[in-house]
Amino acid sequence: MDTDRNIQNKINATINSVEAIETVRVSPFFKDKTMQRLFAEKEVKQSVWSWFTPKLQLATLVCLVVLNIFAFSTMNKSTYNENVNQFAETYGLSIDTETSLLN
Repeated sequence: MDTDRNIQNKINATINSVEAIETVRVSPFFKDKTMQRLFAEKEVKQSVWSWFTPKLQLATLVCLVVLNIFAFSTMNKSTYNENVNQFAETYGLSIDTETSLLN
């Protein structure tokens, strides 16, 4: 029976606590100030990459792909021996097979 009385006392204390609630005094412009702060337009920061738009990104990607295809196709056309001979001629490392009359 003691638990019933304790529970009833707690229920009464909870109900009586409602009587202690008082009205809140608020500034008349509180709602307006709060709404202005909530919905104020935030200052948009300009990023460094803002000029690099998706159209420009796509154009850059297409240029890089075309350049890579061109480089790959020219690389496949030349052979290793041609590149070595050209390198040797450029730096004077090639052996002349022609015989001269003055030697």
